[in-house]
Amino acid sequence: MTRVGGRFRAWRRERALSRVEPGDGRELKRFRWWQWTRRALFHVRLSDDGRQPVYSVDVKHGKYDSNGRRSADLYLDGRHHAVSSIPARFPVPGGTIEVAASGFGLKRCHYVTAEGAERRLAPDPASAEGRRLRFEREHPTLSHWMGAGSVSVLLVALLVLLTQIVGSITRVPEIAEHLGTFSPPVELPVWANITVTAAAALASTERALRLRYSRLLDGAAG
Repeated sequence: MTRVGGRFRAWRRERALSRVEPGDGRELKRFRWWQWTRRALFHVRLSDDGRQPVYSVDVKHGKYDSNGRRSADLYLDGRHHAVSSIPARFPVPGGTIEVAASGFGLKRCHYVTAEGAERRLAPDPASAEGRRLRFEREHPTLSHWMGAGSVSVLLVALLVLLTQIVGSITRVPEIAEHLGTFSPPVELPVWANITVTAAAALASTERALRLRYSRLLDGAAG
């Protein structure tokens, strides 16, 4: 089973590498404040034969390639170096830069060495991710409680979703005949369901600004 899993991961890596196309050399544009909800920009400085080039990953959330996939652009020292659909895996000195997205932003933007060590790229200070990181550094306690609040909201939303799913399933006559029906302890009105959904989306967005992602929590919210 482990061998099969390893082969599948290797196949996914090779497939991601095959999607990388050369860049056109254009200049990296500065991040503007009005792009907070539409763009993510991360940087990393790497060592390469005595040099320390800066690689930048630029993702425009509304930009899609010809296959309908969101794309990521890689810049080298401010010039367009490569482009790939997401999930992306860019070859760089000493390893790769991996980019993955969720429905609320990015869930991964990491430099991974050939040995498997990894570190997150630094968000551009002007981006929403960069401002969230600065808030975390300047107000660590409040930032911690904000993160805990996001998880709590998503847990409540997941519980509401599960009870509604179970209730719907047990209303099927064949299932109800053998198991009986299940009624949620609290029947939420439409406005409350909308509020829970909106709160879950905000919570997942807050987590995406910190590149936090859980398939169970954030996946359910999406």
